[in-house]
Amino acid sequence: MNRTLVVVLNWNGIDDTLECLDALEAQTHDAFDVLVIDNGSAGDDVARLRARGGSFVLHTEPTNLGFAGGVNVGIRRALAEGYEAIALLNNDATPDPTWLESLDAALERTGASIATGLMVRRSEDPDLDGTIDTAGDAVSTWGMPFPRFRGLAAHDAPEQGPVFSASGGASLFRADLFRDIGLFDERFFAYFEDIDIGFRARLRGHAIVYDPAAVAHHRIGATSGRIPGFTVRQNFQNLPILVTKNVPKGLRSMIVPRFILLYGAMLAKATLTGSAKPAWSGMRRGLRLAATHGREERRRIQGSRTAHARDIDAMLTHDLPPEQRGMRKLRRVIRKH
Repeated sequence: MNRTLVVVLNWNGIDDTLECLDALEAQTHDAFDVLVIDNGSAGDDVARLRARGGSFVLHTEPTNLGFAGGVNVGIRRALAEGYEAIALLNNDATPDPTWLESLDAALERTGASIATGLMVRRSEDPDLDGTIDTAGDAVSTWGMPFPRFRGLAAHDAPEQGPVFSASGGASLFRADLFRDIGLFDERFFAYFEDIDIGFRARLRGHAIVYDPAAVAHHRIGATSGRIPGFTVRQNFQNLPILVTKNVPKGLRSMIVPRFILLYGAMLAKATLTGSAKPAWSGMRRGLRLAATHGREERRRIQGSRTAHARDIDAMLTHDLPPEQRGMRKLRRVIRKH
């Protein structure tokens, strides 16, 4: 088994974090340590973590570094201390006892650099509880990422196999991957930073696999839901950066025009449905960052890529994301005329 550091990020979510730690203590993997990073919590989270004790290390940050910045603290520590793998686990996710062992086995069986599993929703809504949150992440030829099989019953989860990317909420990464491609991009702060890592990994020829035997139960939105408009703002900010950095030259003529059309449609919908302020704020910041940071990172990423554009194209979903029902209707109307 790979010697692994499991990184759990806490931000004002102590009840979830304590439950997560309980689940980690039941893991069957026998070569891992747990690092809890408190990301500038305002309440008594740190005091309660210290009072709990147990077999984990606590690291505290004075301010909220976001998901990307927070987990980077753990990844740097893992690299410095010689861990072979780093597992990232949301504090609002409770893994089954064989979760980490199954991910580790997937890495060893396939030689992949990233392994992800099945995240199942925990919800008070009976229509959502027990449904799939994600079975690995996909990216559409319209430039949009999306969680695979979201909303289906867990028993309909797909079989193991390659996926375009992996959720940062419950996945295992070889330490050498970060030595090769670098850490999470902290300009994302939160949302799509895991897709960015997956895209960058694929551009360097790393494999990413999914195994449904690795199950984690996720209380979706437990952290981001505390900040009104946060998810909308971050989505509109980070999507242009993601596309600018990562879409290789051979695919830009196909993906970028579609992305602009879909992004504009999403912005119009957000404006009409009461989310105009965070959507436009995110869009403005996202375009600025894409033009500056994104273009600079693009030169570095594309200059060092080893994968051909056709390799990336083979892993893309050649359709609109499943949730884009409005765009599907518009496309049908356009095709009729």
